[in-house]
Amino acid sequence: MPLLKNGAIADDPYTRVEGDDALPAEGAVLVDLARWESERDALIRRDGEVGVWLTSSETPAAIAEDLPHLAVVALEFPAFTDGRAYSSARLLRERYAYEGEVRAVGDVLIEQLHFMDRAGFSSFEFSSDQPEEDWITAQSDMKIWYQPTGDERPTATQLRRR
Repeated sequence: MPLLKNGAIADDPYTRVEGDDALPAEGAVLVDLARWESERDALIRRDGEVGVWLTSSETPAAIAEDLPHLAVVALEFPAFTDGRAYSSARLLRERYAYEGEVRAVGDVLIEQLHFMDRAGFSSFEFSSDQPEEDWITAQSDMKIWYQPTGDERPTATQLRRR
């Protein structure tokens, strides 16, 4: 599945390590929350960046104090109807001031890219034959927003007051 960052296809340097699978000797890894909690100190000391994968039932509060050690937080959309990852992305950006990569993974739909971007996601794994073109389309779908988010784009109310 392609990884999209800043509107362009990007190489994914992270190896996703599932469960108790062996960690690669070096390089960037993406581990689940249970692995992070059980091997936190060793993961921090290893050579290579570390990221944590949160399922939709896991909240950013579980890793809030560890965010300075994490280069990426991947938030899972198990189904397009499960929007809990939107809330997690906003919490990471707005409450915890996380500036690293927030990645949308799982059932990521083209129609949701715009909203994911506004919620604080910075990269997206999704299935598409033309991901860059889909990104452009998603970003041009809306120009005025009613809901404020941490992306600092003005809302309709703020625009009217100007």
